[in-house]
Amino acid sequence: MFKIVALIIVVLICALLVYAATKPDTFRVQRSASIKASPEPIFPVINDFRRWGSWSPYETKDPAMKRTYSGTASGKGSVYEWDGDRNVGKGRMEIAESSAPSRVSITLDFITPFEAHNVAEFTLEGKGDSTNVTWAMQGPLPYSAKVIHLFFDMDNMVGKDFEAGLANLKAISEK
Repeated sequence: MFKIVALIIVVLICALLVYAATKPDTFRVQRSASIKASPEPIFPVINDFRRWGSWSPYETKDPAMKRTYSGTASGKGSVYEWDGDRNVGKGRMEIAESSAPSRVSITLDFITPFEAHNVAEFTLEGKGDSTNVTWAMQGPLPYSAKVIHLFFDMDNMVGKDFEAGLANLKAISEK
């Protein structure tokens, strides 16, 4: 009986590992919000890491987080490094592209609690008296991450943070 149970467990684990291998090699998480303001006053708040404290949900997850700013003050070449507790980990962001007032692309490197190299992107599309702001993150999904993603829904976890950040951005932009 023990051999049969052990065999069933091994087969299930193998099936799970094979299933993980069929998952896509990349991921993308994206959320959007409509803000009653033109892109011009919203763009600088995204394009300057020093202003992220007013809207980014990650800035409040660890009040003792250490922050370092370098490179240009804002826009392409601006760098933000953080080192915090287990809620935020340690990492680095650099604005790789800045096209006022419509797009900011950021290289996003996580060091801890896990290493990952992703791209975050903000697009702003004016529509009448409002702006549609989209916050997206994408990156590679190595095999080990595919297995982890079978148990944790990254879109749901990160998506909630993006929704909170966009709601904060909306609140400060519509004042």
